[in-house]
Parts: sequence; structure tokens; C-alpha cells
Amino acid sequence: MAVSTPLGSARQFLPYFAVTGSLSLGYGSVFTLLAEIEEEYGVSGFEIGLIAGAGLYAGVIAQFGLARFADKGHIRLLVHMGIIVAMISMVGMATASNAWQFIVARFFLGAGVGMVAPAVRRILITRDPSNMGSNLGAMGAFDISGFVLGPLVAAVFAHFVNLHAPFWFLAALYALVYVWVLKLDTSAGGTTHTRVPVLRLLEIRPMMAGILAGIAFFTTIGVFEASWALLLDDLGASTLIIGLSISLFALPMIPLAPFGGKYAQRRGPIRVMAVTIMGAVACMFVYGFVEYLWVLIAVSALHAMFDAFTMPAGQLAVAISAPTEQAAAAQGIYGAMGLAVAGSAAVATGPVYEAWGAEVLFTGSSIIMVVALAGAIALGEELMGPDGRSRREAEPAGS
Repeated sequence: MAVSTPLGSARQFLPYFAVTGSLSLGYGSVFTLLAEIEEEYGVSGFEIGLIAGAGLYAGVIAQFGLARFADKGHIRLLVHMGIIVAMISMVGMATASNAWQFIVARFFLGAGVGMVAPAVRRILITRDPSNMGSNLGAMGAFDISGFVLGPLVAAVFAHFVNLHAPFWFLAALYALVYVWVLKLDTSAGGTTHTRVPVLRLLEIRPMMAGILAGIAFFTTIGVFEASWALLLDDLGASTLIIGLSISLFALPMIPLAPFGGKYAQRRGPIRVMAVTIMGAVACMFVYGFVEYLWVLIAVSALHAMFDAFTMPAGQLAVAISAPTEQAAAAQGIYGAMGLAVAGSAAVATGPVYEAWGAEVLFTGSSIIMVVALAGAIALGEELMGPDGRSRREAEPAGS
């Protein structure tokens, strides 16, 4: 009976989820502190965007360039190196005193997370393919849990100690995680030593549909992380309230993400994303025109419910579409493409917000999301139902 619940099939992967969730603590912690970094070090809006976006760009490089090595049997190396790099990034953030130092340290964090995430997803996809939707959703739930705790940890340490204290704490935590991860089994099936070009995966129409839908999802991620602290700060919110609001945004996603992945596998990932992304578009539009703090926070909670289905559905769309022996490379492409968009959105958010305000920022973002989703629907007929994998498995990668 245990496996009848969305989390039932994922219990065997709990140690791996704990690793990625710990890395997400560092990702989430930075968002809360952006306004405080801006004030204490005189950082410009453009530089704030670079701090937010640097980690995303690093994730692009790591996921696109390194994920393929997980398919060739190097999962253990990628996981170990990713944690070490993330630990170095936290030390860099803890000792930073100007914008470029924060930017470089944030870049290392994105690189570390980018090494680990696709490698772990390969383990989920190859060990338990019949439950990949719920397993990917459960991994997302742990990642979100880290995202939830990160802002609170950062806010508390910054409030009661100083701005750099959260990063020293996280550096110590990552050192402990590294010692623990030495005992994990990182084996996965279907490894390959072939040299099929990774970009050939983009010739698969259903996979491109998943990527386009992911681009819509990652647009809101980039805009949100670079603007939310500034938006709430302009409305008079304290650092503690900003941290709480980010946590409240992510909180509904924790119980819903495993169910969202399971539902997407049963109903079809693009069919699910067509509904949930449009819900997110409506929320994004509201952010630009509402000036009441708690109304914005309430809308963000609704937004989170939509994202709880969108996040695992996008990963599942790519997992269904790509050859199993290139599972990590496909997840790397999906993550890299999404993060490239999120990074670009984050970098552009600061100047756009300063020059034209929230109305233009969130309206423009909503339009981009709708266009990307339209492309996904046009290419994703196979992923409108649950049987795309059975039709695809007989096809070569470039078909």
C-alpha cells in the first residue's frame, strides 16, 4: 500500500533527494539578501541582476557541457565535484565585499548545482522508469524544501549575526553533506560510451516541445528571483518578511510536486503544462499591478500551486522524449536551456524594473511565457497523452 502514494515509490531515493535539497538551501538563501546587499555595498540594480543571474548562467554551462558524462558512467565524480564547488562558492559569498566577488561566488554555486542535478535525475529515470513522474516530482519537492528553508536561514542569520553568517553556515553544511555522500550508491542503468552529438536531441519534436514549455516556466523563475525582494522592499517589507514571503511561495509546492509529476505521467506532460503555465501567467500579470503586500503574497501562493505541476511535468516531458541512454544529457539540455532564459530574465529584470516599473516588467514576462507555451503546444502532440514513450522508444535519436 505504501507505493500507492506519490511518495511511496520515491522512498528508495530519499538520500539523493537530501543531497539536492541541501544544495537548494544555498540557492534560496541569496534571494532574501539581495536588497540588503544592494544597500550595504552600494550595488546597482544591474549588478543585482548579475548576482541573481550568474548562478543561472553557470548552471547552463555545467548542465549543457557536463551532464552527458553522467550517461557515460561518471555520476559519482559529478556529484562529488558539484558539492565541493558549491562549498567553495559559499566561502566566497561569506568573504565577499563587493559586487564582482558576489557574482563570481554565485557563479560557482550554479556550477555545483548544475553538476549534481542531471546526474541524480538520471538515477531516478533509469532505476524506476514506471514511476519517473512521481520520483522527479519528489526530488523537486526536496529541492523546493531547501528553497523554502534557505531564505529563512539567511534572514535569521543575517538579522541576528551579520550578512555573511548564512554563507559560513552553508559552507559547513556542504562539508558535512560531502562526507555523507561518500557512502551513496551512484550506479545507474543504460550507460553509453558512444559519441552521438548532444544537439541531435533537439531534432526530436516532443523534446523541443518540453523545452519550450520549460522556457515559459523558467522565465518566471528568473524574473521572480531578481525582482521579488526589490518589489517587496519598495512596499516597505523587512528582510524577515521578504524571507517569509519567498518561503510561503514555495511551501505549497512541497506536497503537490510528487502528485504533480504522477498526474503529468498519467495525463500527458504538455496537456498539464498548458493549463498550469497559463495559471502562472495570470499570477505574473497581477504582480505588476497590485501594490498591497499581503495580496501579492497570497497570489504567489496560488502561483506556487501551478508551478508544482509545471516543474516535474517539464522534466518528465524530456525524460519521455529522449533515448534512455542519453537521459542525463537530455535533462542537462532542458536545464541549460531553461536556465539560460532565467539568467537572461534575471539580468534584464533589474534595469527594466528601475526604468519602467513592475507593470512593464511583469506584463512583458507574461507575453514571453504565452509565446513559448504556444510553441510547445504546436510541437507537443505526442506529449498530450501518457503514451508518448511507447511510440518514441522505437525511434532513433534524430527522428
